[in-house]
Amino acid sequence: MKQETCLILGGCGFMGSHLAEALLAAGYRVRLFDRQHVDTANVAHLLAEVELYEGDFTNVAEVSAAVQGVTCIFHLISTTLPSTSNDNPAYDLESNVVSTLHLLDAAVQAGVRKIVFSSSGGTIYGVPTEVPIPESAPTNPFCAYGISKLMIEKYLVLYRHLHGLDFCSLRIANPYGERQNPNAAQGAVTVFLARAWSREPIIIWGDGSVTRDYLYVGDVIEAFVKALHSPSPQRIFNVGSGRGVSLRELLRLVQVVTGVDLDVRHTAARKLDVPVSILDTRLIGRELNWTPRVSLEEGMAMTWEWIRKTSPRP
Repeated sequence: MKQETCLILGGCGFMGSHLAEALLAAGYRVRLFDRQHVDTANVAHLLAEVELYEGDFTNVAEVSAAVQGVTCIFHLISTTLPSTSNDNPAYDLESNVVSTLHLLDAAVQAGVRKIVFSSSGGTIYGVPTEVPIPESAPTNPFCAYGISKLMIEKYLVLYRHLHGLDFCSLRIANPYGERQNPNAAQGAVTVFLARAWSREPIIIWGDGSVTRDYLYVGDVIEAFVKALHSPSPQRIFNVGSGRGVSLRELLRLVQVVTGVDLDVRHTAARKLDVPVSILDTRLIGRELNWTPRVSLEEGMAMTWEWIRKTSPRP
């Protein structure tokens, strides 16, 4: 059997770099696509083993060129964040949904076998009607980011129906771990740990009762790899720890892991934050034999060590 080539859109990023490592270890050829002049620090140790295409996800010609000759695509690109997507919903729609439609057209023309999509378990459901949240729960996103993710899922279903393009969509909880940008506007675990290291204030929206499902990046990557050759008729899966942790509890764990007295400051709650989001992962456990292996405490400890090794001393 000819060796498959996998394309990772957003391949130089946090999850993309870990996924590239896993696919190379599993014997796949790997091609990365990321923005022009992207920082390649996350994949510097892999550049001799992968192809790197730089371009604009909204540029049809550049994306089409990257798709040629690949059999599977991992779609990890998003041009917005949940916290900023409501500032310009039209841009979110054009740059994410419309660009993905052009990607799907290019994939059909190139004979791509399957697309594995990085969706959002944290934003797609909105305020849950039951906890933990199953894949069958109502989807009522509070932010344009979640709406775009949901629209892309619907178009994936359509393109499978029209063109036979297979797909798997992973509704991922709140990933964290090594190589996540500690200065980003999302990723509470990594951001809080980094601020503990630099002795900077940690900003909490609201009273700290917001509860989320945090998942170590290594477990996320295992789900991606399993999804690639999934024999299951199910194509949409939650990927989470199944454990709900409030921001107050997360701060307590950060203090335990780091031994640092934290400077915590509160600001007004955000309209986009639902009070609780914990994913039901029984379906992916049953269909793909996937279950998270790394506890939050273990994952935080590994992330803390990475921050200590890679960040300037405060």
